[in-house]
Amino acid sequence: MTDIRMRPVDPATDGDLIHAWVTDERAVFWGMTENSRDEVEEIYTYIDEQAHLAAYLVSAGDTPVAIFQTYDPEIDEIGQFYDREPGDLGVHLFLADTPARAGRTQEIFGFLIAQVMADEKVRRLVVEPDADNAKSLRLFETLGAEVGDLVELPTKTARFGFFTREALGYP
Repeated sequence: MTDIRMRPVDPATDGDLIHAWVTDERAVFWGMTENSRDEVEEIYTYIDEQAHLAAYLVSAGDTPVAIFQTYDPEIDEIGQFYDREPGDLGVHLFLADTPARAGRTQEIFGFLIAQVMADEKVRRLVVEPDADNAKSLRLFETLGAEVGDLVELPTKTARFGFFTREALGYP
């Protein structure tokens, strides 16, 4: 049994923590290093208001360790840049630099996968990390992503990756 949990982000309550994480130098690929605390709250309020987007704060025990976001590629602009399939769900994962996360990346990812795959309509997970984000690319490949195309998005050059239900061990 794991102590990993997730809950929806509360933009007002979680704003300080998220701002500290996403404006740190190591978060350059998250694309928010120049954002003010209020701008971060506005972004997560917008996410909260959209039916096709979701943001979650992930904790290990009582310690926040990650932000997990989902989106529907059928609605989100990302879906214009690859061959969408029925049941695709886009995901973003930001892992905090905290001792509570050390050595638990695969456990956290496994927990998150189990949460989204509990919905049998989800057939495939789509990731699109920045092509220069070697750590994320390596992590997703290690976790079994099928490497997709290199694509020029409006905000970055991305490398698509795909996790199918079957590859993840789900029927």
